[in-house]
Amino acid sequence: MLLSEIRAAAIAPALSLLPARMNSPQAEAMLLAIGLQESGLIHRRQIGGPARGVWQFEQGGGVTGVLRHPASAGYARGVCTARKVSPEPGIVWAELEHDDILAAAFARLLLWTDPALLPAVGEVGASWDLYLRTWRPGKPHRSRWDSCYAQAMDALEATA
Repeated sequence: MLLSEIRAAAIAPALSLLPARMNSPQAEAMLLAIGLQESGLIHRRQIGGPARGVWQFEQGGGVTGVLRHPASAGYARGVCTARKVSPEPGIVWAELEHDDILAAAFARLLLWTDPALLPAVGEVGASWDLYLRTWRPGKPHRSRWDSCYAQAMDALEATA
């Protein structure tokens, strides 16, 4: 999927379901880079694994975390209501494979659970660190991150 398409079809509608303070170029850069890193913004079902959605959430990890974390739980319930999805880990997890707006909203909410401010656009190393803290990938691929993040920055600049 083209970055402009995912921004228009998933990220923008997802961010509209959340408080305005969650919408920023920094948030979009992180969402695009993580989506590229996790699935290439193509795979909605992890190859050889349990994760779902283009941001690759596991039921007992990111989904449950977003639904239960004090910083995100209320917003997650609101997103689930708006998307007509019961806020239960198994149900949300299954739906992420088919609902990119839900997936983008949960990805933004997972970033929201981190107490640090989002890194400024262009802070590649700090963005990598945030990704590691929030996604906790089992096999992190730092060698791909710089390219994914550069593509995200290019997409933001294309619409600036």
